[in-house]
Amino acid sequence: MTAVLALLADQETIAPLARVSGCDLQVPLVGGGACTYANLDYAASAPALAQVIDRVQYQLPLYASVHRGAGYPSRVSTDCYEGARDSVARFVNATADQVIVFTRNTTDSLNLLASCVPGETVVLDLEHHANLLPWNKNGRRVVVAADTIDETIRCLVAELCAHPAALLAVTGASNVTGEVLPIRRLADIAHQCGARILVDAAQLAPHRRIDLAADGIDFLAFSGHKLYAPFGAGVLVGRRDWLDAAEPYLAGGGAVREVTTDGVEWACAPERHEAGSPNVLGVAALAQACDTLGGLDWARVQEHERGLAERLRAGLAELEGVRPLRIWRDSTEVVGIVTFTVDGFEAREVAAYLSAEHGIGVRDGRFCAHPLLARLGVGSAVRASIGLGTSSSDIDRLVEALRTLLNTPQ
Repeated sequence: MTAVLALLADQETIAPLARVSGCDLQVPLVGGGACTYANLDYAASAPALAQVIDRVQYQLPLYASVHRGAGYPSRVSTDCYEGARDSVARFVNATADQVIVFTRNTTDSLNLLASCVPGETVVLDLEHHANLLPWNKNGRRVVVAADTIDETIRCLVAELCAHPAALLAVTGASNVTGEVLPIRRLADIAHQCGARILVDAAQLAPHRRIDLAADGIDFLAFSGHKLYAPFGAGVLVGRRDWLDAAEPYLAGGGAVREVTTDGVEWACAPERHEAGSPNVLGVAALAQACDTLGGLDWARVQEHERGLAERLRAGLAELEGVRPLRIWRDSTEVVGIVTFTVDGFEAREVAAYLSAEHGIGVRDGRFCAHPLLARLGVGSAVRASIGLGTSSSDIDRLVEALRTLLNTPQ
């Protein structure tokens, strides 16, 4: 106990970088009373930025159906919806031939792209289910990740060279361990082997600046609810040719140019894949998040995250029986996700204890990455994740709560 407390006391205080919804939320404790909620579950769904809340409140009275209404609210909503594409494009530095398609979330975006890929897709076995299951539609080849990133990349090169593939689909940052793959290097490899690359950026976009043009990324998917805009919108950014050649993701109004009883002329992307009434408020929220995050000093964002993550890892290292998970021995780039097991306790038990006894929110389970958890040799684990609203106080509370749990007689 003394060593842990001394370690935490010697470290500087780290304040939140942004104000988010729920930052002052009071939650009940099982023993009576209440405390301020410590949200360490950003990787599941991030709270809304204050600027996003303001944008939604501004847009709500002006909400109307887009594209074909002549009324003032409809015209404002249409401008908002279409202007959001520019916000997303700026945020990821999309190229001129890439289009912005709005979806429900990352899973929706990946399923949309899977319906457009003209051939087989190569994936790693460590992916989130959303980047593992959809590719079965046109043929999926799974490469088993090795113990190092370098060896994993050699395995991918061997697979791509042995048999042609249309797409290499990889995670930008693991939703289990936070480890980041070298995306630019993978993009170069995919292109040299005649494939394109898709990056699942659900966990990468909230933590790192993304540059599609510089990194050679052909397709990118991410969710608003991971990006401090939890209002039900996601996005697929991608090369136009595949999106224009594919059948519409949904058949219906808004995706067409002309319809007769004998046939239909479909619109080009993005409209081709956005049939039905869109989520205007969700898209407005996503656009505002992109604008707000795009204006941040990302060196400062990474410094904030790194300080908190190192503080957490150092605190956990002092607790006997707490075992962090890691995929690769040689990984050096990690976003603010720390997943661990606690000897003698089920992950669900630990998460429930942290919530009920200490007002701390974490995630437990297999994180929609069952093959990866199986490879790591654990049935379930506890995940703590960091965001712009996280402070050193949140980290210290988690470490101290785990210390109390481990020292409680069983």
